[in-house]
Amino acid sequence: MRVIMDLCIVPMGVGVSVSAYVAACQQVLAEAGLSHSMHAYGTNIEGEWDEVMAAVKGCHERVHAMGAPRITTTIKLGTRTDRQQGMVDKIESVRKKLAEQGR
Repeated sequence: MRVIMDLCIVPMGVGVSVSAYVAACQQVLAEAGLSHSMHAYGTNIEGEWDEVMAAVKGCHERVHAMGAPRITTTIKLGTRTDRQQGMVDKIESVRKKLAEQGR
């Protein structure tokens, strides 16, 4: 089953800056070969359910290995059975509607 996930992993007990940990998770996702797009407060990921979940686990493992004693993660995800729709498709659908409204 394909899934689109919004993932936000926050290492705790590591200080204020978390960019090194974000970069490490981006590497995990790239190594997994998953389509992903970072945004200001997380990352959108798409792929097969088991592969995406394995990558989330990999992110946790990598961040803990970097010294984070605790991690809090927020996940939003969606699946569809009526048709295939990727991250780009969802964005283009909204852009098309905005263009039709002259915005």
